[in-house]
Amino acid sequence: MSTGPGAHSAPGPDTNDIPAGGDTPPDPEAPGHHIRKARMFSSLQVRNYRLFFIGQVVSNIGTWMQRIAQDWLVLTLTASSAAVGITTALQFLPMLLFGLYGGVLVDRLRKRPTLLVTQSAMALTSLALAGLTLTGQVEVWHVYVAAFVTGLATVVDNPARQSFVAELVGPGQLQNAVSLNSANFQSARLVGPAVAGLLITGVGTGWAFLLNGLSFIAPLAGLMMMRARELHAVTPSPRGKGQLREGLRYVAGRPDLVWPIVLVGFIGTFAFNFPVYLSAFADDVFHGGAGAYSLFNTLMAVGSLAGALLAARRGTARLRLLILAALAFGALEIVAAGAPTLWLFALLMIPIGLFAMTVNVTTNTSIQMSTDPAVRGRVMALYMMVFLGGAPVGAPIVGWITDTYGARLGFAMGGAVAVLAAAVIGLILARVGNLRLTVGWNHGHPQVRFVPRERRRELTAMA
Repeated sequence: MSTGPGAHSAPGPDTNDIPAGGDTPPDPEAPGHHIRKARMFSSLQVRNYRLFFIGQVVSNIGTWMQRIAQDWLVLTLTASSAAVGITTALQFLPMLLFGLYGGVLVDRLRKRPTLLVTQSAMALTSLALAGLTLTGQVEVWHVYVAAFVTGLATVVDNPARQSFVAELVGPGQLQNAVSLNSANFQSARLVGPAVAGLLITGVGTGWAFLLNGLSFIAPLAGLMMMRARELHAVTPSPRGKGQLREGLRYVAGRPDLVWPIVLVGFIGTFAFNFPVYLSAFADDVFHGGAGAYSLFNTLMAVGSLAGALLAARRGTARLRLLILAALAFGALEIVAAGAPTLWLFALLMIPIGLFAMTVNVTTNTSIQMSTDPAVRGRVMALYMMVFLGGAPVGAPIVGWITDTYGARLGFAMGGAVAVLAAAVIGLILARVGNLRLTVGWNHGHPQVRFVPRERRRELTAMA
């Protein structure tokens, strides 16, 4: 295994001032200290990344159209939130079963040719589902099969795309590029659900599937137009025994990797099941139909886009921010579960989306920046397996709870799991990092911080 940035044996995580992957916390009291803000769109100056970004804009719009259409088609065919949960479970089940092996493959293969294959496979799946729907032959098991096949392609596609970003821009622009990728996805979320809502109510779900299949032309063209000599290519790992165990041992020795992955595992399994929750609120609670479901997703995308752009301006990814964002996200879900009107519930989707995206980007960036490039595919596969692969476990459970006890209880339960997980893991990270909680004032504003135990005694003595 090669050494490099992030290849420490077992650094102590800092939930406050130590950036992910950093060794020494900056002293906020030192003369001239400042936190450098990144330019929001700086990584778009890189030609290869610009091609990648443009292709993803088009493809992501199609992906969001298909997500909305797929959920609504299943709900129309079955009148069951549990069936929507099963569809989500089947789409992410391959990640749970084979995600780690996908990471091993990604570390062995060159990223660009790999993405050409996986993106083509997902395009063909969408086109097949479009043909079945437009001809009136679609049945719910067809949707289940399409979701599962898409999930199989995602096993390799997700860690390959995550790792490829570092090869496009290099380590200096990685934080910004990861954040812009999330902004890209959420910008598409503003357009995709709105277009899907118009198509579903106007001409039917099949056209959303067709346009999604055609949208893959853009990323495929972008990949083929890239200049290979300008990539920050990582030499693929040679085939060998024990590579899966090697990746797991690497993560196990890094508390700053293990606990954020555990946290997003709980959140992804129980709190991020929005297809189940939002479709139930739109149909059963507020009786707003596909238009309300599209509205909820669009407003959540507004908040998610804001969260991603704020992340693009930050120069570092701090574990303290991850814990606080997860706490806020879970608390807002609990509040939204009790919203008495459709419009109040819809408006709460904006801050929920903002904090959900903050959790997502902060975890993704901190893991990538802290990981040795030689094992990045395996580490990102483990992260994606836990984050996305939890859906096959959580979606049927929350779908059953939603069907049996109502959407409000199901949504509140997901928020409660997020709050509890964030609180417990925040305390664990503080203990591992030998930190203590301090509450004080900074320029007239309350400040909650984790500081080293020794420094806490100094601050107490100065008070």
